[in-house]
Amino acid sequence: MQGKGLITIVAIVLGLICINELLPTWYASKIEKEAKAIAGDDEAKYNKELARLSKDTLNLGFTKLNYPEAKQKEMKLGLDLKGGINVLLEINQRDLVNDLTNYSTNPIVIEALDKTDLVQRNSTKPYIEDFFTQFEELNKAKGANLKLASPEVFGTQKLSSEIKFNTTDDQVKSIIRKKIDASVGTAFEVIRTRIDKMGAVQPNVQRVPGTGRIAVEMPGIKDKDKVKKMLSTSAKLQFWEVQQINEVYPYLEQLSKIVPLKADSIGVAKNTNLMNMLQLQSLRQAGVGNIKLSDTAAINKIINSNIAIKLRPANLKFTKFMWAYKPETESPDNLVLFAIRGNINGKAPVDGAVDNANINYDNLGRIVVDMQMDTEGARSWATLTEKNVGKPVAVTLDNIVYTAPNVNQKITGGRSQISGNFTQEEAKDLTDVLGAGKLPASAKVVQSDVVGPSLGQESIDSGLMSFFIAFLIIVAYIIFYYGGAGVYAIIAMIFNLFYLFGIMDSINATLTLPGIAGIVLTMAIAVDTNVIIYERTKEELFAGKSIKQAYTDGFKHALSAIIDGHLTSLLTALVLFIFGTGPIKGFAVTTGIGLIMTFFTSVLLSRVMIFHRLNKGKSLSVWTPVTKNWFRNIWIDFIGKRKYAYVFSTILTIASIISIVTLGFKTGVDFKGGRSYVVRFDKNIESTKAHESLAKLFVEKGEQQAVDVKTFGSDNQLKITTDYKINDESVAADLDIEQKLFEGLKQFLPAKTTLDDFKDANKGEVGVVSSTKVGPTVADDIKTGGTLAVLASLLGIFIYILFRFDKWQFSLGAVAALAHDAIIILGFFSFFKNMMPFNMEINQDFIAAILTVLGYSINDTVIVFDRIREYLREKKSLTLAGLFDDSISSTLGRTFNTSFTVILVILAIFFFGGENLRGFMFALFLGIFFGTYSSVFIASALAYEFLKTGKEESPHERTTSNI
Repeated sequence: MQGKGLITIVAIVLGLICINELLPTWYASKIEKEAKAIAGDDEAKYNKELARLSKDTLNLGFTKLNYPEAKQKEMKLGLDLKGGINVLLEINQRDLVNDLTNYSTNPIVIEALDKTDLVQRNSTKPYIEDFFTQFEELNKAKGANLKLASPEVFGTQKLSSEIKFNTTDDQVKSIIRKKIDASVGTAFEVIRTRIDKMGAVQPNVQRVPGTGRIAVEMPGIKDKDKVKKMLSTSAKLQFWEVQQINEVYPYLEQLSKIVPLKADSIGVAKNTNLMNMLQLQSLRQAGVGNIKLSDTAAINKIINSNIAIKLRPANLKFTKFMWAYKPETESPDNLVLFAIRGNINGKAPVDGAVDNANINYDNLGRIVVDMQMDTEGARSWATLTEKNVGKPVAVTLDNIVYTAPNVNQKITGGRSQISGNFTQEEAKDLTDVLGAGKLPASAKVVQSDVVGPSLGQESIDSGLMSFFIAFLIIVAYIIFYYGGAGVYAIIAMIFNLFYLFGIMDSINATLTLPGIAGIVLTMAIAVDTNVIIYERTKEELFAGKSIKQAYTDGFKHALSAIIDGHLTSLLTALVLFIFGTGPIKGFAVTTGIGLIMTFFTSVLLSRVMIFHRLNKGKSLSVWTPVTKNWFRNIWIDFIGKRKYAYVFSTILTIASIISIVTLGFKTGVDFKGGRSYVVRFDKNIESTKAHESLAKLFVEKGEQQAVDVKTFGSDNQLKITTDYKINDESVAADLDIEQKLFEGLKQFLPAKTTLDDFKDANKGEVGVVSSTKVGPTVADDIKTGGTLAVLASLLGIFIYILFRFDKWQFSLGAVAALAHDAIIILGFFSFFKNMMPFNMEINQDFIAAILTVLGYSINDTVIVFDRIREYLREKKSLTLAGLFDDSISSTLGRTFNTSFTVILVILAIFFFGGENLRGFMFALFLGIFFGTYSSVFIASALAYEFLKTGKEESPHERTTSNI
């Protein structure tokens, strides 16, 4: 065999590279198991043992390994396997535009920004593009003829070197786009520095191209609230004048009389007494209220309500109400509310970052943070302190008041101090944030996934279980069906998996739960490849050829179908990678690498091994006595029966469309926005009772917000989804919802469960084991991306089939069959959305399943089309209908075995792969089942309809071929 030496060398070199890449993972796991065996569940002792074992070095001659280095190089596990947090941060681009316009007060600019904020909720365009559109429309509608280069817009002193009075609008747009992109780049570097300071192991930080977003994945991190706060804090210190109680009291007194009358529209109880809640008699700082922590949510509703804002007098028109950083020592259950003097453009009198910050102690031994301002901040600070001698000035960080001391004298030099009753850890977090530098604008978490470590371990266990069961099923079936040749298929598959893991590790790819599903499906793909080769070899043997010649021709004639199938599947994986996010990208990467390695191992390496045996004069069976004549000499009049299939498919398709139109879908939070939590209890719980308890708490502005509660997996787990505060993406909103969840579910939890215990369930205990948050803008992007992914995949497949088979009739038949499969799957998910005991949501995983189905379905179709193309060249005497029937009948063995093995694998993952994958696998199951059906009865039949010309022959004129 030509090239066998090269293939052998490549296999050996690739194997050595993979061994070298996988050794750190093995060694790190070995050390951790040794430490665990000694320490048990004692975390402090475990860390101590790890430190001791880390001093050892393993010398293998060609490489040396120690634990710290091995840990950095080990295979990366996604948060769904390891636990941790994955967040998508969005830089507040309104802040960036405000900064570039020097906080313009021009009414057209302000109105354009307001309209852009509204449009962005349902837009997939970058913020700045929507702003340009809104600005142009308003400018035209008002006849203002205001240029972007105007000093009231972007022609500011800050941009004077780049934007002149005669700079055109198009030129200004180009400059602003670059400025915003540079600002997001700065934010990326700042966030990466902060993560480094947090000591996270194997974090993944990436910019999302074409957006102001930054994706951060931190496996193994447990304190999710700290992470969100550290990442979203802008670190932009601001200093404000404080409005004291004598200025605000008349307004508060008037508001307190209105609240009981408008309680329903505000969303508070009718007996709410605002003045009592403010507890003015206990004020110790320059605030306007000393409020109980339990009342802060109600106070927020009141002061932020439209009624309260409209009631404000002139001196409070631009006032900002801000909370203290934390309760005072003297009032641990209360939080001070401050009234901050604002202005029309919302810009602070002093707005700048610090050059450095460090922890210190004041005269009373309390922890404080000393800081040195930058040059601009120092000048503004001196002006502000001179103006407010004898008055309080608030030091804020992201609209939180850390301290509000009285100014004794003008402060020059830019040195200042923040005191806030800090713990050592809080002070360190603050100095880390300040030291890493400021973000160019505030950031908000628009999407997040949090997985507890216990759920991560369960995902690993279930993933491995599904992997081994699928592996055993494949081994048993392939050897049962193909005998000795099946053994070589299994050997090739083992090499395939080894190379797959090694390559993933070498390119620093992250292994996720969907990635494990991709690995299991790779095994099925490997089997499919061998099935195509062995079925073709069997045909050559039945034609009377020698064993060696049969294998030679089998590999040769199977190559075309294998290449077509692999390339269409690779196309699907590429589309998934481009349009998918997070775990779906992991699935795409795993599947893509698996496809390439399958071709190398099952086609090239397998051939080398088989012919190595045959060249020694040894035989190699391609069947067993039981399976030798399976699917042999079977001929079915598929074309003659196609109209029955048309009727069946038409009924299913129409029923699916009716269900989709009338019943709709159950969409996941990643398609509609909102927050979702998986909560575990120590006993079985009825979802209806939990819903009753929660529904009355999720009320906003007097209206009850949607809360969906359902059993998730086992009877002691619930999945709770809500759109409460869907447009509020702040960390404070996250905390508020978690508090309400705790209050609503407290009666079902063990008596001693605290809020902190509930928020971070660990080691299988009760509480939130995972959570997901998706902002409405991100949800729109995901929906659009999913739709584009499906359309791009269909178009790509159409073009590829057209290119490979040189007939549009084949392309049209293939794409029609794929559309048929997709509609029926959508119909199933619509009609049975509330009937199945597992997740039937339309989400990113579902889109990935649809695309995977498209790839697999076209693979089956290609096998049939490949034989039709071959017969079109070789069997000129056959009628077209007879040729199609011969082609389909002769490939039944391949069609059955490829689909049957894949379905076995899917069932293994469905039953043993964990709850998170069941909906995904069910979609795949439907897809493979109907995909196999449509390859024969839809794609082939429609290709026949489009190809036939002239009169159709009568059935008795059809002839069959030897199969």
